[in-house]
Amino acid sequence: MDFVFKIIEKDKIHTVIPLVEKLNGYKISTAILEQRFKEMATQNYECAGVYNDDALIGVCGLWFCTRHYSGKSAEVDHVYIDEDYRGKGLGKSFFAWIYNYVKLKDCESIELNTYVSNYASHKFYYNEDFKILGYHFLKKL
Repeated sequence: MDFVFKIIEKDKIHTVIPLVEKLNGYKISTAILEQRFKEMATQNYECAGVYNDDALIGVCGLWFCTRHYSGKSAEVDHVYIDEDYRGKGLGKSFFAWIYNYVKLKDCESIELNTYVSNYASHKFYYNEDFKILGYHFLKKL
């Protein structure tokens, strides 16, 4: 199969929502996700997609910033590959494309968070040479 990796146009950002809804272990309404993604598209955010023909089968958000400890970086967010396409090397190909893309934007590093219970992702990221530097904390206000 030939897959296409590309940045999703900001006016089509809503197309990622069905995949992101599968990712979340908790339920956020579609309306709230639509609102949040629309707002995210106005910030330092881009979303990469994996397409099989015209079907969106994978997504990865990219937040761009400069951090004192890592320089210009991309933070990978809400990575999801449709279950029917897992275990076939697509994630590795997608991340190779992402590494190249963010290097073209002069990024020096990539960061990410992953759910504690998502053991398959931990193995994947270890195999991609990511290192655990700390814990991610969240406090709802």
